[in-house]
Amino acid sequence: MNQASLPRPHARNLGLERRLERTLEGEVRFDAFTRGRYATDASIYQIVPQGVVFPKHEADIAASLQIAAEHGLAVIARGGGTSQNGQPIGDALILDMSRHFNAIRDYDPAARTISVAPGLVLEQLNAHLKKDGLFFPVEPSTASRCTIGGMAGNNSSGARSLRYGKMVDNVVAMRALFHDGEAFALGEAGVGDNSSVRARDLMTRMLALANGHRDAIEAIFPKVQRRVGGYNLDELLPARPNLSHLLVGSEGTLAITTEATLKLSPLPTHRVMGVCHFPSFRAAMETTRHIVALGPVAVELVDNNVLVLGADIPLFVRTLADITRGQPNCLLLVEFAGDDLAELKRELRRLDQCMADHGFADAVVEVVEPARQKPVWEVREACLNIMMSMKGDGKPVSFIEDCAVPLDHLADYTDAITALFARHGTRGTWYAHASVGCLHVRPILNMKDEAGVKAMRGIAEEACELVRRFKGSYSGEHGDGISRSEFVEPMFGGPLTRAFEAVKDGFDPDNRLNPGKIVRPLRMDDRSLMRFPPGYATPIPARTALDWSDWGGLGGAVEMCNNNGTCRKLSGGTMCPSYRATKDETHVTRGRANTLRLAISGQLGPDAFTSPEMKQTLDLCVSCKGCKRDCPTGVDMARMKIEFLSHYHGKHGLPLKERLIAWLPRYAPWAARLAPLMNLRDRVPLLARLSESWLGFSARRSLPLWRKPWSQTGKPAAAVDVLGDGRDIVLFGDTFNRYFERENLEATERVLAAGGYRVHKVEPKDGGRPLCCGRTFLSAGFVDEARVEARRTLDALAPFVARGARIVGLEPSCLLTFRDEFGAILPKDEVEPMAKAAFLLEELLAADLKAGTTNLPMRDQGGRVAHLHGHCHQKAFAAMGSVEATLRAIPGLDVRPIESSCCGMSGAFGYGAATIDVSFAMAELSLLPAVRQAGAGDLIVADGTSCRHQIHDGAAREALHVARVLDMALEAPPGPASAAPYGLSRSN
Repeated sequence: MNQASLPRPHARNLGLERRLERTLEGEVRFDAFTRGRYATDASIYQIVPQGVVFPKHEADIAASLQIAAEHGLAVIARGGGTSQNGQPIGDALILDMSRHFNAIRDYDPAARTISVAPGLVLEQLNAHLKKDGLFFPVEPSTASRCTIGGMAGNNSSGARSLRYGKMVDNVVAMRALFHDGEAFALGEAGVGDNSSVRARDLMTRMLALANGHRDAIEAIFPKVQRRVGGYNLDELLPARPNLSHLLVGSEGTLAITTEATLKLSPLPTHRVMGVCHFPSFRAAMETTRHIVALGPVAVELVDNNVLVLGADIPLFVRTLADITRGQPNCLLLVEFAGDDLAELKRELRRLDQCMADHGFADAVVEVVEPARQKPVWEVREACLNIMMSMKGDGKPVSFIEDCAVPLDHLADYTDAITALFARHGTRGTWYAHASVGCLHVRPILNMKDEAGVKAMRGIAEEACELVRRFKGSYSGEHGDGISRSEFVEPMFGGPLTRAFEAVKDGFDPDNRLNPGKIVRPLRMDDRSLMRFPPGYATPIPARTALDWSDWGGLGGAVEMCNNNGTCRKLSGGTMCPSYRATKDETHVTRGRANTLRLAISGQLGPDAFTSPEMKQTLDLCVSCKGCKRDCPTGVDMARMKIEFLSHYHGKHGLPLKERLIAWLPRYAPWAARLAPLMNLRDRVPLLARLSESWLGFSARRSLPLWRKPWSQTGKPAAAVDVLGDGRDIVLFGDTFNRYFERENLEATERVLAAGGYRVHKVEPKDGGRPLCCGRTFLSAGFVDEARVEARRTLDALAPFVARGARIVGLEPSCLLTFRDEFGAILPKDEVEPMAKAAFLLEELLAADLKAGTTNLPMRDQGGRVAHLHGHCHQKAFAAMGSVEATLRAIPGLDVRPIESSCCGMSGAFGYGAATIDVSFAMAELSLLPAVRQAGAGDLIVADGTSCRHQIHDGAAREALHVARVLDMALEAPPGPASAAPYGLSRSN
């Protein structure tokens, strides 16, 4: 491949950059790394912008427009960057509205209206409205990160559009700026009172334009609910039109929205769902119109690809098992909503009868409980990302993503599209809105190959003809953008296309706003505009430190990010904690993956991969593994950071602070002997200040207290009776619990003994220092040193495993390394048996308690409350269910999980003087407020040593490992306990 042919960022326009910096209050960034991060959305396209502005208020936006016009530069407004067709990218100045310009303004619950800035995320809006029993009912699957401005720009819909319609049906008024920064307002009453003569004259001309094309609009505009192509001239035809509706769906090509007034709806008191099973895709499509006749709120398709791929994704395994019976080919999720639960249950019975009438008896799984419905909708919302989790260069590609046809033609249309794919040597994936005939379909193509691009063009042209034949809309929800703007004229004809051009010219005569979209389009198959242009390859680095063969190399792993932006969600799940704290695209999984992809493909220069800028991009990644679980395509940024650090530190060296942390397991035995001296740092303020100035450890952060270590005197497997009956347990003592919190290991010994297990300790074969998982070395990128530790551990533990013993550990980040990184630094076939036999204490107990193979005699706790915070690795490896189940096995203990992301400590991250503010900011998002609200007698449970440390420093509360909670609940009299850190005693 010819790397020299790849597109590179433009030369930095220092004059424009400095002018903007002097004028704006918001931040201005023109560096190559930032521009690279804003070169993509969730489409196949990549166009590097000139620069990025983060406006704080309307004056910033107006000034940006004026300055850009003086420099002859186009402007594009951007929200969450989740568009499927390239709408918010281009050779322009990007205005990122999401970071600052996101306020809620006028809110009138009685009138059911609210005015908001365009950067507000939909999920945040609905969280604000919920207390008043209201919500904004246009709910796309990207609700956790899409913005109101982006939704208005695309005329978005969502699963419940059957009842609530599209954005255009729910927008009351809009304020906006012309291309030169002049403000105007449009709404139900026409042009706003403060608008200029220019705005009034323009809208008079627009009304005349629409009326002049009335016959063509009424004859040609598709008669389906899901029609979002072109401009909304049809909205200007009523006797009293809402003029703001012309801006809806205009993709930022006419004006820059500064405020949207929205119509709100009452939240239904109840929702119920019926999951309809079908033996074939066509059967589901033929039955859809009969189900819609029952009056549901939503009818959503989950196709076979999702069922198969989702079964391998830990986040969705349990949910799919709950809602499927047997082996259905596909599902239709049918939701009814209202205020009478009994009536809704009758609707489910009518649904069951409808299915039986059409040959599908006993094919409906009822999901009535809200707690069960939530994960089902999460699966549906993740359909796109699940399908994008396919490994290899062939991916489902969005360009005929949301064509919509009348329900009477849905089965024939889907058959015709399937046949079309077959003619081009591929197949497609389907999901989404069966209720309105808008099925999201993506053919699987290799966009790195010219043949794949050629097939895309052929499929697009033939699909357009099919949609016309079935009297549908070529763009039904996601707008035109780059993918579909070429097809506006084939769908609407020449006269209406010229009318659309007149709309554009009236608002934006100099073509300054998002050019190349809707009218006078860019070519949808221009490879120079794509993420994988001719010459694309990922030759950097020449040799990797970790094994990436499961992804086809490091490049394949990085390219698993499809830019859909799930990592930008602000609540629920774990990822991405640094983004939640900073709201900066630099510090989100998507931003990091894009930067890595550009660097390893040479698009940021030959030395970008090991540059300080690349390190800054990854500095706030706390290696929480949240993306490994929460990202349905499985992007593992924590592992990628290990790979990067191995090359970066190999080139630049390792600072003393990182070296001290990395080598902790090696010097810990000697440091523990000097515990009184080592612990002086937190008792002498001068030493704390010196440790910050010399080493970078924040003086505001306490350090763990060195203790007399846990005794791990053991024997090799050959000298131990291992009976292979499931009762033999090798207790792995990690460095942190061994030297800082040995009472956790001692409690574990007592709990396992009480459960009838035979507990073994083990020493390394060489009889030297204690075993270690290598986690601290991995965190610094010292892969070779981590490999040494992994080999020592594997050699010592493998003989026990071979004889039927199980390995149990306490620290999630350490024990779970056996299942994760060990396979990337040692031969997988050697590691696999130990990985399968390695369990966290709670995993072992939960499984054996459920199987009835163990029993723990415990006292009733009398309703005592235990607030449970999950370690990120527990969440990433689906262990939270186990720790909850183990705690709930304690009689009378009221277990209340804390809905939280990463605690923000993440090993060494929380100790750094440069990162402690972000560390505490992450904790303050949800964890620390929840801990402070806990009752004085309540237990705080956290299995991660870092989590417990953060809770101590940030909330002045002591958290316990689950082992100690179990130990305290045992009926048997507790044995002697060593002094615990922070003054905690077992009597607590």
